[in-house]
Amino acid sequence: MDIFEKCRNFTAAEEYQERGLYPYFVPISENHGPRVVMDGREMIMIGSNNYLGLTKDPRVQEAAIKAIEQYGTSCSGSRFLNGTYEMHMQLEEKLARFVNKEAAQVFSTGYQTNAGAISTLVEKKTIIITDKTNHASIFDGVFLGSALNPRVTVKRYLHNNMDDLQRVLEAVNPDLPKIIVTDGVFSMEGDLVKLPRMVELCQKYQVGLYLDDAHALGVVGKTGRGTMEHYDLWDEVDIVMCTFSKSFASLGGFVAGKKEVINYIKHFSRQLIFSAAIPPANTAAVIKALEIIEEEPEHVQRLQEIGAKMRREFQAMGFDTGESETPIVPLLVRDFDKTFGLWRALFEAGIYTNAVVAPAVPPDRSLLRTSYMATHTDDDLDRVLETCKKIGKQMGII
Repeated sequence: MDIFEKCRNFTAAEEYQERGLYPYFVPISENHGPRVVMDGREMIMIGSNNYLGLTKDPRVQEAAIKAIEQYGTSCSGSRFLNGTYEMHMQLEEKLARFVNKEAAQVFSTGYQTNAGAISTLVEKKTIIITDKTNHASIFDGVFLGSALNPRVTVKRYLHNNMDDLQRVLEAVNPDLPKIIVTDGVFSMEGDLVKLPRMVELCQKYQVGLYLDDAHALGVVGKTGRGTMEHYDLWDEVDIVMCTFSKSFASLGGFVAGKKEVINYIKHFSRQLIFSAAIPPANTAAVIKALEIIEEEPEHVQRLQEIGAKMRREFQAMGFDTGESETPIVPLLVRDFDKTFGLWRALFEAGIYTNAVVAPAVPPDRSLLRTSYMATHTDDDLDRVLETCKKIGKQMGII
């Protein structure tokens, strides 16, 4: 059998392109934060993870430029060898303090962070317990860990269902090492993990807890310190992870926890040891973004106010926004073609969203993922609401 036969047989993308409904890989020619230029037109961007709008903050941009002037464009080596700069270590110290942990370790991408940290922590006989809708990078870390250690057991529980999680915990061997891995804010539908009940179960069944706060830091909590701050459960979370490509306006990621745990990951994670270090410009951007988040909490407060407004207004129109509690507000359409059709109609009206269909979500939960920035103006938001209401009614979605 020809290994490339499956490539020739994949025609779905071309078919949707021919119908004018293909919603992916649309190039951006200019980025102005809450507004972008696509297809020669200015669009309101409600499909970005730039939650605090810091990618266009002049202070962040200036920090990145100065870092290039001082260090060049690349470290040209792994952190393990020649790729550790002083600014990397400064960032790790700042991040550890920000999330109230003893130590932190920076990786070159958020995806690598989950893949590298999770796969490094597990060993033979480990039981990994994971929410069925966790991010793909979590699952790849889980699968990699189980592939490297064939005696690892992977258990899944129903999405954010603590009763089902308890059922899983009751059925596993109590004498084996166990860890629960979960998102803090679930990236497609914007709901929050039920952390208080999860912590109770972890303590009852002696289970470690790994929290992916990629969509929570800078987004939830009074000062943007994420899910742990939102629930005031700091010490109960063993490891917290986050990316830099959302609120931190850059690229990369980190894990934080006990010193001995982070030190182990630092010396055994293949994704860290055998990958080039995060470049100077990206590192400097995170440092400056972190300073802004700490010193100017009004950005987080504005973002949370926007999220509450958009959820409230969409629900009043008749849109199904699921269980969202954050500035990630899904518009559940529940039909593949109609989801693409709604995306196209909004795009033509000057609004960019994200069309999300299976396998990213279950087939009956196709949706438009809308997400907001602290820098969106009230006029931007009102135009989005008016346009969505008009098109939603025309298409019979509301």
